[in-house]
Amino acid sequence: MSVLVVGLSHRSAPMELLERAALGDEGARDLAGRVQEAGHVDESLVLSTCNRLEVVVDASTFHGALSEIGEVMCAVTGLTRDELTPHLYVHYDERAVSHLFSVACGLESMAVGESQILGQLRAALSEGQRDGRVGPALNPLLQQALRVGKRAHAETSIDHVSRSLVGTGLDRAATVLPDLRQARVVVVGAGAMSGLAVATLVREGVVDVTVVNRTRGRADRLAARHDVRAADWVELDRLVGSADLVLTCTGAVGHVVDAGWLARARSEQGRSGAPLVLLDLALPRDVAPDVTSLRGVHLWGLADLQEVLGASPTADLDAPVAAVRDLVTGEVAVYLTEQRSAQLGPTLAALRVQAGRVVDAEMARLDQRLPHLPEDERAQVRQTLQRVVDKLIHTPTVRAKQLQADRDNLPGDYGQALRELFDLDPHEVAVVSTPPPSGPGGMP
Repeated sequence: MSVLVVGLSHRSAPMELLERAALGDEGARDLAGRVQEAGHVDESLVLSTCNRLEVVVDASTFHGALSEIGEVMCAVTGLTRDELTPHLYVHYDERAVSHLFSVACGLESMAVGESQILGQLRAALSEGQRDGRVGPALNPLLQQALRVGKRAHAETSIDHVSRSLVGTGLDRAATVLPDLRQARVVVVGAGAMSGLAVATLVREGVVDVTVVNRTRGRADRLAARHDVRAADWVELDRLVGSADLVLTCTGAVGHVVDAGWLARARSEQGRSGAPLVLLDLALPRDVAPDVTSLRGVHLWGLADLQEVLGASPTADLDAPVAAVRDLVTGEVAVYLTEQRSAQLGPTLAALRVQAGRVVDAEMARLDQRLPHLPEDERAQVRQTLQRVVDKLIHTPTVRAKQLQADRDNLPGDYGQALRELFDLDPHEVAVVSTPPPSGPGGMP
């Protein structure tokens, strides 16, 4: 397995570029399909979130896959190579494993420690399994990343470290609206971020919350989970026009709210000039920047919230973040050791097969020389031969496993060494290493 991660995130690129590179569901599927068709890619997964576009592949060659992924990302996002390349990050093999585990734990998120990324990664993995793009190379790695992410939230206080984007936005809103709990709030959209927004609002004691979505059924389901109201999309202008706080994350192409539309909506509700806070959590943005020209209207988007999060004191973050980083380091070491041992498995199996053939050949020669040997004596001879062969290959196999697991200190391909020393047929090793066909793996 040669894992390659190529990505773009809030850590590597300005928000303006991330907004241009942002993909909806169809765009992400298009990117995933094109990557999978690349000649140097065997398996692939695309992780597309509001502040991250990441391609994970099992690559047959590093440089070939990297070049192909770059070309496909440019084609799908519309960015040129000169615009995209300076902001891409690339992780390979061990660094790729460490990166994926860190992402799953929320260490790479804009709001450090947020757990929404786990659901996004799980959804990307499920889609990759369903489409046949994720198989025996990437599936165990991504499943383990999800387990590590769950463990980080269960065993450390990372959940309490940083405020989520929604929580940070509510802090901003509180500087304008004196009592958030009494505010009329509209959540526009019913996806994962909107779900996080509604959950945070309810937890903070806000009682007047309405969810609006183009598909009413999704709005109803989200509202029912948190015992708030849902409304049809045709009511959006009335609801936003009378709201004190609007959180929006629709994933739409183009602005949902602009100055002209908002001015009319507020005027119709007799709210012109009244305080209104808009928290735009979408990328591309749902709210046009020109709304701030309206009296009483305040707008904070992802870039603004990122600045607030980046300027937050970090003293309280250090211990939990350090604990999660230690957890990731340990999990990466265990995973790599297990993978190295697994890579050695087919060679050891082929060695045992060859040893069995040696015993069979010697027993055949014995049968020719002593055709009338009693069966019980023949069985004892075979047992003795098998015992001798097992003892001869025991020490090399144990040492090979130990050395393979400790390749950081003692580099080398010990499977290849065994194949050379014992003259093992590489085609037979390949047959042993081929897994039987099976259906999609289960989600953790």
